[in-house]
Amino acid sequence: MLQKILRYDIQITKQFVDGALKTTALRSLRNHAKLLEVSCHGIVWLASWLSFIWLFNNKNLYQLQVNMLIALLLDIVVVAVLKAFVRRRRPVPMNKLSAVGPDKYSFPSGHASRAMLVAFILIYLDPVSIIFYPPLLAWVTSVAISRVLLERHYILDVLAGLGLGIVEGLFMYLIWFSQSTSASILSSLSDEKLDGGEYHV
Repeated sequence: MLQKILRYDIQITKQFVDGALKTTALRSLRNHAKLLEVSCHGIVWLASWLSFIWLFNNKNLYQLQVNMLIALLLDIVVVAVLKAFVRRRRPVPMNKLSAVGPDKYSFPSGHASRAMLVAFILIYLDPVSIIFYPPLLAWVTSVAISRVLLERHYILDVLAGLGLGIVEGLFMYLIWFSQSTSASILSSLSDEKLDGGEYHV
């Protein structure tokens, strides 16, 4: 049964990519797929978020800073473990340049899980202004579709990634650190960062 599902997944993915190349909107999205890939890359997000924590010392941001950092680390570890366990090979792309990547396993899509996790946090756990919801959801959708169009993942990989992002978001809801706990964590990481630290400048 599993082999049958995987075969259908490969066929449907190929049909989707072939059809997308004949559709103006999706063909345009494919052209921006590399940019979308970078916008949700794990290393890029982790480095950017650490920089954000270091540069912006605002008590109102402590809770989001700490919880998002934990969520990003959680996502990277969970995706790496699942990929090592499942070991499903990535699609063989028509464009051989698309084959270049950090690893050779495709299930689940780390980009899709990360995008969904970030959106879940910014919409449900530490909500941003409602005016940011449409572009945030558009970004998640574009990242998910672009992973298939770029031939880095099968459709099932992306759906699993989106589902994983939701599960990780629910887990973060259960362990969500309070403002005071977040401030204590940041204080322990960098005594100079927070007001009241022994070496605060």
